[in-house]
Amino acid sequence: MDSTVTTTTEEKVWGGGNRPLNASYGKLMMWFFLVSDALTFSGFLASYGFSRFKFIETWPIADQVFTHVPFFHGNYPMYYVAFMTFILIMSSVTMVLAVDAGHRMQKNKVVWYMFLTIIGGAIFVGSQAWEWATFIKGDYGAIETKGGRILQFVKADTGERAALADFAKTIPSERTELDRKDGVWFMSEGYMPSYTVNEVKEGLMANPNILIRTETINEDGEKVVLNREESLKKIRDASQVVEGANLIRNEYGSRLFADFFFFITGFHGFHVFSGVVINIIIFFNVILGTYERRGHYEMVEKVGLYWHFVDLVWVFVFTFFYLV
Repeated sequence: MDSTVTTTTEEKVWGGGNRPLNASYGKLMMWFFLVSDALTFSGFLASYGFSRFKFIETWPIADQVFTHVPFFHGNYPMYYVAFMTFILIMSSVTMVLAVDAGHRMQKNKVVWYMFLTIIGGAIFVGSQAWEWATFIKGDYGAIETKGGRILQFVKADTGERAALADFAKTIPSERTELDRKDGVWFMSEGYMPSYTVNEVKEGLMANPNILIRTETINEDGEKVVLNREESLKKIRDASQVVEGANLIRNEYGSRLFADFFFFITGFHGFHVFSGVVINIIIFFNVILGTYERRGHYEMVEKVGLYWHFVDLVWVFVFTFFYLV
């Protein structure tokens, strides 16, 4: 008798059958995936935060790194990153509208809002690719010392960043580029910086308006700029010219900064790209009337969960990586 009562009570408590919490199997599995992915991103951001705290005195300042805007020359700190963030958030809004239209079985509106979501995602992925290319190429160049520190150059009169091309001297005898026809034992030189260390040194000594900016951050939260005498003394430690950033060297400062930038933004960019591809597939299924015949647009809702997750993760990446 007691056993029967217990069994009945358990059935009432569960009551979900094959749709626990009133969610289908596919939607529940999507939530499981998002939770596991959230833990992965949390680990990445925690590692970034730990590394930044450990090297806080020499960590690059985002406002001095991400200053580029396509087709415009000048210093626009964080403008384009803010634009990318706005586009991604708006794509999340259009996805909400697509899901709502699906609940109302309004096929044309689902098609329209899905299309806008895809366009927003494509703009974000393209912008991130451009940002990567700009970060890798670099615009200014810097010097790496024998101790692995990065020395940047600024203009004394304005305080603006100075590119190596603005002051470095070209010394013809500094390098000799060989062609294959010049000898049997020819080997391609591969990548070489635009200027040698000696050319940068000569240019610095000849231009009194150029000063060195170190990696160290002062009490005001700004990078320390050396005076003229200190700059001429510091340049003696130069070991090589660095242009742009990669996994080995970084003209913007700490190598770890570049490593985290490529890894975290690249991992997130892969998620956005995957979301765009999935959205395109769902978009064409909507056009073909697949979900109309099923009588529901649950697949749009499941993809919407993934898309909102990607947008939410970027908010955290943008906050901790770019703003803080």
